[in-house]
Parts: sequence; structure tokens; C-alpha cells
Amino acid sequence: MSLELRVGNRFRLGQKIGAGSFGEIFRGTNIQTGETVAIKLEQAKTRHPQLAFEARFYRILNAGGGVVGIPNILFYGVEGEFNVMVMDLLGPSLEDLFSFCDRKLSLKTTLMLAEQMIARIEFVHSKSVIHRDMKPDNFLMGTGKKGHHVYVVDFGLAKKYRDPRTHQHIPYKEGKSLTGTARYCSINTHLGIEQSRRDDLEGIGYILMYFLRGSLPWQGLKAHTKQEKYSRISERKQTTPVETLCKGFPRSLPRTSTTPEACASRTSRTTAT
Repeated sequence: MSLELRVGNRFRLGQKIGAGSFGEIFRGTNIQTGETVAIKLEQAKTRHPQLAFEARFYRILNAGGGVVGIPNILFYGVEGEFNVMVMDLLGPSLEDLFSFCDRKLSLKTTLMLAEQMIARIEFVHSKSVIHRDMKPDNFLMGTGKKGHHVYVVDFGLAKKYRDPRTHQHIPYKEGKSLTGTARYCSINTHLGIEQSRRDDLEGIGYILMYFLRGSLPWQGLKAHTKQEKYSRISERKQTTPVETLCKGFPRSLPRTSTTPEACASRTSRTTAT
């Protein structure tokens, strides 16, 4: 994108570095401090704008401050033709690290990442929010002194699963369209059942199997349409025995410390394993 865009008279747009579920992500610079940031853009005239929605979820999650593993929102507003969200610039995604490590992670590395991934989603759920798009691309490592922290990002498909005050759960529903990434979404999501906390957790389970196996049995299936592909993935997920899916995994996981300090220390030592 070749335009000189300044955001809130504080940030300058740089090169494109990626894309989320909605919008494109650019590297940017805080003009006042020189700090590097991430800037997410969405066409203001888009039919179904999502960026304001996503920014709201980040603010819900960061309310009170001191939150580990959720990026800070530095600005949200409209600039010219774009809705703009400025946030902390993070490091590589777990998909990037997976590729860097020849597309297979050791059990130790996977467990270290799992502790943090589960902790992040547990925190998100404690705020009455479900993510609904678990995939390795949506977990990023921090930078600098926070380089050993795993962050969860991209809340463009997030939803409240209960009333934050009363904790009244949303009702059970069927006939829902698939929301998320078919490779990692839950079987219930394929079946059109309203998503809840368990579906985020099932998605994390598939990510961890992907890291340990190198691939999942439903990858690379051929189909003529997206709907046909979703159906084939769903069928393969439902018919793949657990024994096949988890072949070679230990029968029980080794006991590991769950303190944040121990987890962070181990992850920083093993993410390149």
C-alpha cells in the first residue's frame, strides 16, 4: 500500500507485515518516541466492519492493566478511508516458529507453549469472552524483555459467551455457520453447534497435535467447493481414532511447574528447539 498515512498525529505507517481475520497489518512508528508499533487497517466502507469490535474486546481484556499475553491498544479511530487500530508490535507467530523448526516441535517445547496458550485462553474466558479462531498464527511471541511470553491476538471473531455480570450462559443453538479456521475448529463447530469455551480448548488441542505430529490427518483434502472441503475435514476429524491421532505421544504428560515464572523461563529456553 503506497500512501503516507499518519494516525492521530502520533503514528506513521510503514511496510505491510501481515493480515488478520479482517484487515491488513503494518509496521508503524510512534513519531514522538520512535517506538515501533503494529497498525491494523480496515476499509471504513467495508460491508461488515470488525475493527472497532476487535478493539473493544482488547480493551475488555486489558481492563485494569498488568495483563500478560494480551497486546495493548494504543489508538483506535478513523483516518481518511480507514478504520485504524494501533497496538504493541509483537514477535513471530507460533506458525512461524514451527516452520523455522522444520515443521516439528519437541514434546518439551510443545508442553512449554501449551502451558502459556492454555493460561491465555483461560484468562480470556474469565472475561466472559471466547476467541473462536484458534490457530498457530494467532499466538505470537513477545519482543525484548517479553520475548519469552506467548500472546494471543486477532479477536475479530471473538464473542461473549455469557453475561459478564450474571454469568448467564448464552443458549445452546444449532444450525450455525462455521466460524474460525476449519483445520483447527472443533467437531461441534463443524456440526453447526454454538461455540463455547470447550471449542477454544479443542482448537488448542489440535494445534498441539499439529506441533508434535508435523501435520494433521485432515490436511490436504481435495474438494471442489469450500463447503465440500469443510464437510470432508469434519468427516475425517470424526472418524480418526484418538489412537491414530495421538500415536507416539506419551500416555501421560510429565509433571511440570505451572508458575508463570517457571513457564516463562522454560519457554524462552526452548522455543527454538
